[in-house]
Amino acid sequence: MPTYKVIELGTVTEEAIEETLNEWSAKGWRFDSMQFAMRESSRRPSMAFVLFTREQAEKNSP
Repeated sequence: MPTYKVIELGTVTEEAIEETLNEWSAKGWRFDSMQFAMRESSRRPSMAFVLFTREQAEKNSP
């Protein structure tokens, strides 16, 4: 059964995205997807949500 992790980035730069991907991948999370929130007045995203998953061991019921 997968467990999900969502990281919100308020600063959307190449460096911030790269740092987040490297940090959470090193902790055992697998990158799933990325969503951007846009402002109408700008072509650049104002924030990003980076989604990760990892498998959680199922507990054995007695």
